[in-house]
Amino acid sequence: MMAHEKICVRDVMGNSYVMVDGLTTVQEGIQLARKHQVKALVVDKRHEHDEYGIVLMNDIAKKVLAQNRAPTRTNIYEIMTKPALTVAPDMNVKYCARLFERFGISRAPVIENGQVIGMVSYNNIVLNGMAVDSDN
Repeated sequence: MMAHEKICVRDVMGNSYVMVDGLTTVQEGIQLARKHQVKALVVDKRHEHDEYGIVLMNDIAKKVLAQNRAPTRTNIYEIMTKPALTVAPDMNVKYCARLFERFGISRAPVIENGQVIGMVSYNNIVLNGMAVDSDN
């Protein structure tokens, strides 16, 4: 029986993410998400004792579009989830997947030394973390 190789979040995470200020409008956030081809926006801390926030595209659909709010007059801070559930880069991907399932989330910022270094999602975990043994 082979020992399983530990695959860390760092090994599968995406390095592209967009950091925005909470005062950014939803319209500006959508434009940034399109431009950078991301499915979530990380909301920056306002000060060193603050926490990161996150806005997913489904948050925009549910909290702006479905509520008939104007994206040009709605700020990101009004619809963000804060604090964002974050993961460490050295976390095993199987525990990351369990964390996602337990809290009903599909992606999270990866934090190292208090700074965002990437984003991890179920897609990253499945497509990059489970296909390692394909050569055998």
